[in-house]
Amino acid sequence: QVQLVESGGGLVQPGGSLRLSCAASGFALDDYVIGWFRQAPGKEREGVAYIRIRSGTTDYVDSVKGRFTISRDNAKNTVYLQMRRLNGDDTAVYRCAAAPPWQFSLWRPTSVQYWGQGTQVTVSS
Repeated sequence: QVQLVESGGGLVQPGGSLRLSCAASGFALDDYVIGWFRQAPGKEREGVAYIRIRSGTTDYVDSVKGRFTISRDNAKNTVYLQMRRLNGDDTAVYRCAAAPPWQFSLWRPTSVQYWGQGTQVTVSS
């Protein structure tokens, strides 16, 4: 059974940091791209970052470049999203996602094959 389980969300003050985790099971992580998407109330789902597990190649949406870092721990089948210098625009439900490399697009949530349940990130003083 394929599962993506996120953790690490919470309430953080502006300028603070959080690290999200996405633990994957039930499929061969090496054969997939893992991405993070977010959705704020009243807004469309937005791709944030992805990592190609086999090559380690990463990319980010412009609004988080230089602040967010996506990484993987192959031994733990886990992908992380380190978020720094958080601001109110980062408040959203964050979900990790998986799809084969030939299918995945950070700009097309419909390209995702598997979704996690999501974790809430709230940036507020």
